[in-house]
Amino acid sequence: MRCLNTILPVLVCLVSLSKVQATEINSLPLLPREHFEQARTDWLLAKGSFKAGIYRLSNNKEIILSNGLLRRHFRIYPNAATVALDCTSTGQSLLRSVRPEAIVQLEGKHYPVGGLIGQPVHNYLKQEWVEALTNQPGSFEFSGFETGSTRERFPWKKRLERMPADPPWPPPGVGLTLNFKSPTNAPPATVQVHYELYDGIPLLCKWITVSSAGSPVQLETFKAEILAATEAESEVEANPRWEMPNLHVETDMAFAAMEVKGASPAVSWGPDPLYETQVHYEKQTPCLLECAPRIGPGQRIEPGKPFESFRVFELLHDSTDRERKSLQLRRMYRTICPWVTENPLIFHAASSREESVRKAIDQASETGFEMVLMTFGSGFNLENTNSGYIDIYRKLSDYAATKKIALGGYSLLASRSVSAEDDVVNPKTGKPGGFARFGNSPCLESSWGQNYFAKLREFYEKANLSVLEHDGSYPGDACASTNHAGHHDYEDSQWNQWRKITGFYQWCRARGIYLNVPDWYYLAGSTKCAMGYREDNWSLPRAEQEIIERQNIFDGTWTKTPSMGWMFVPLMQYKGGGDAATIEPLKDHLDHYQQRLSNLLGAGVQACYRGPRLYDTEETRLVVQKWVRWYKKYRDILDSDIIHGRRADGRDLDWILHVNPTLPTCGLLMAYNPLTTPVERNLRVNLYYTGLTDRAYVREQENAAKSFVIDRDFNITLPVKIPPRSTSWFIMTGKKK
Repeated sequence: MRCLNTILPVLVCLVSLSKVQATEINSLPLLPREHFEQARTDWLLAKGSFKAGIYRLSNNKEIILSNGLLRRHFRIYPNAATVALDCTSTGQSLLRSVRPEAIVQLEGKHYPVGGLIGQPVHNYLKQEWVEALTNQPGSFEFSGFETGSTRERFPWKKRLERMPADPPWPPPGVGLTLNFKSPTNAPPATVQVHYELYDGIPLLCKWITVSSAGSPVQLETFKAEILAATEAESEVEANPRWEMPNLHVETDMAFAAMEVKGASPAVSWGPDPLYETQVHYEKQTPCLLECAPRIGPGQRIEPGKPFESFRVFELLHDSTDRERKSLQLRRMYRTICPWVTENPLIFHAASSREESVRKAIDQASETGFEMVLMTFGSGFNLENTNSGYIDIYRKLSDYAATKKIALGGYSLLASRSVSAEDDVVNPKTGKPGGFARFGNSPCLESSWGQNYFAKLREFYEKANLSVLEHDGSYPGDACASTNHAGHHDYEDSQWNQWRKITGFYQWCRARGIYLNVPDWYYLAGSTKCAMGYREDNWSLPRAEQEIIERQNIFDGTWTKTPSMGWMFVPLMQYKGGGDAATIEPLKDHLDHYQQRLSNLLGAGVQACYRGPRLYDTEETRLVVQKWVRWYKKYRDILDSDIIHGRRADGRDLDWILHVNPTLPTCGLLMAYNPLTTPVERNLRVNLYYTGLTDRAYVREQENAAKSFVIDRDFNITLPVKIPPRSTSWFIMTGKKK
């Protein structure tokens, strides 16, 4: 079926990508002239602009994915290959050399998928050179293309009735598939290279599927993306700290870290062996992007059962400014994993005993919390599938539902030994131990691993639980066992285990189960990860915890939205520190408890409030209610992006600014005075990302608004006076209320 809308300048497809048949290139609309020009509006401020489309050039030799912010050009003759990747916002080209669309290793031999050769130098790519490029012998050959709309990677049932902006899923945009058939010297197979381009953001997604066209075929490994990118820096001598191309790349094959930099094993930047004319004397400039699994996947592809790779996400930055790049990254996560915008208040109940859980549910309901999680050390055991045990928690879940509270619990997966038969096996010794990230860990595709996930599914289905904290998630351990039920050997063990854990998380997402996972599993369905802190610091004296907490939030929100990271509040002792470190009895440390609520809710960051209760007296209950009600009143702006003002250091005011140009309350500044004396300052506050341009109306707390003229650099000078050891906030709007 041809998908062509001759009225709109973008291609609109009314059927799913999988059902669209290949279209002729001349059925595509021509690339609009304005898509070659730099955008006149800022996409971080503009809403509903920059629609994605699939176009052609007038010579009918190139297909273009474009949304006015990003353009990717595909030459389709004599074979298909990317010949341009441009950031329209800056007018810069990020591609300097043509490479295959992918590489697959089948039955022991590597085959390029598409690609063109004949470029004389690899510093840059001229259009006249593109016209002269030829097909690479022995490569998979382009056989057609399909167009459509974006598709959800997996179902998502929203956990909360109220969402900050009710983000769409899947993200709106267009899909393009390039089809390739195997050459005569290769096993009969087809490869599809899939692209999605999203509306309103310079972001695309890429993945491949490999299918057998005859008998079963072995896929040893693959490269889903190869980009010869324009180098960000040229150095003749050795460089210990290279500037990388201004392109953020990550895949949904991620694990073993709480931050994206350490959780992307499939993404690598290295030297380009074809780049003979680079500046670096030893030709080691890191300017070749390759996205491939470190191990395997070692998959046997049966006819009718195609293999699907991980997904690669590529975000083109239009600036080198740290704050702007951070805002773009945070927009990316809200786009491709919108469940991270769910930001419920969670009480981590210290006991799973029935009467204790009922009390926790009651206190959560009375104070405005939204979830109760039977935390680590509570005695809760998800691996106990005894019907009587499950029935206890089914009744508690039903009771929680009457209070509009979601109930769930904690389970530890990795960082423990299960048995010699079920732990991951060291390929050097043929035995468990000395190889896994945590010393010993179970193999997810052993009999124990398969039973473990079956037990969790059974428990959640029968007890109707809706929150899971999954600690020690799969850290990427490969396994050399040849006796485990779910993998053959070392080469397929990492891939199969990763698919096991992500399949489980996606099952949770489809059921509306909220996921806390202290590893980078956002793209696979996890909702929240640790903001980034050292656990031992919660054993420090309370006063030190306040400052360090604010530092952790300031630092963590460079790569996370406020709703993506959790913090920690030791209502009861955690690891150590005694009475000086804990808040219990709450009534005796109410000022500190109130400051912690202010720190966290004022940043839009939820914490693990871990203890036996949320309040112990009427006065304590009123304090918790006060701050929860305040948070919910300003929730939309508090859950919005943070502009980093001054980092906490205990020496002077520190502050952050929440911004959201789509809201009536488009800014909220939180300032904290850590000193024992009042502090009076004039803060120079930049309001650019609030969307305000000429005038701002600012009110401190619930006082009357004052008018401020915004200067040509989008700044206002805001006088503040903060009492000792306290917080204040300032509401910013474009209209006087």
